[in-house]
Amino acid sequence: MRGFVIQKYMNKAPAWDHFRSFLAVVDQGSLSAAARALGLTQPTLARHIEQLELSLGAPLFTRSPQGLRPTDRAHRLVPHAQAMAAASAAAMRAADGDAETLTGTIRIAASDVIGAFVLPAMLRDLRAAHPGLQFELALSNAPSDLLRRDADIAIRMVRPAQSALVAKRVGDVTLGAFAHPDYLDRRGTPSSPAELGAHDLIGIDRDLSALKGFETSGFPLDRAGFAYRLDNQIAHIEAIRQGLGIGICQLGLATRAPRLIRLFADRVAIPLETWVTMHEDLRGDARMRVTFDHLCTEMAAYCRIG
Repeated sequence: MRGFVIQKYMNKAPAWDHFRSFLAVVDQGSLSAAARALGLTQPTLARHIEQLELSLGAPLFTRSPQGLRPTDRAHRLVPHAQAMAAASAAAMRAADGDAETLTGTIRIAASDVIGAFVLPAMLRDLRAAHPGLQFELALSNAPSDLLRRDADIAIRMVRPAQSALVAKRVGDVTLGAFAHPDYLDRRGTPSSPAELGAHDLIGIDRDLSALKGFETSGFPLDRAGFAYRLDNQIAHIEAIRQGLGIGICQLGLATRAPRLIRLFADRVAIPLETWVTMHEDLRGDARMRVTFDHLCTEMAAYCRIG
């Protein structure tokens, strides 16, 4: 009986491209937009959705004035389809290179700031030494699931919680309070955090969890105390560089041009433990191992700045 049930589901299992089309419609909200995103015709994509619904025996979308709205069943299906997408991409990367040679693609997950300002120079040097390597960057402040193979290697400022990972702590990236010299010339230099209320402060908009870092460092602030509010870390750093006010920046970035002035060095030093991780199954892949070791060395050096 059990074998019959398994065979029944194997016979009706939809193709991967049907799930890919399903994810595109969920993401884009309409058949036409999803078709453009995948480079398919709208009739082809509509046929994929119809065949997937027939295979599952239930509708996945309802029409609304805003477009196609996923059903409850569709919402339950999304994480499984995303896992399939990650596995498919990982399989393509595995087939792309040779485990014994330094060729092929490595997908690296990191925060927006690390990916924009820190990794490019590191990967430039690695690719100069091994031109057969290619890199994909998945930039987000949300943790990537390496077990699901969302990425091959991840750089994170949080201790890995997943098992079956190779993880190395390379040090602490330190955050400090900084301002551009032009701003301090214009508004004066505060001598203590208590004087910050008289200054233009760059801080959070909706990510209220970031306030914890200010509280532990002696900043008597809440959201209303910020004159310039935003949650994008790259824009935050650029605002400091443009002299909009005082904000929080990684020490390793503040030393670059234009050089920023650090404030309250003895009071404001927020350490972020930094880890380089990869799935343990990738240790035998030469390109992954070389990239992992290179990033560990370079990120350790970056953590020591300041």
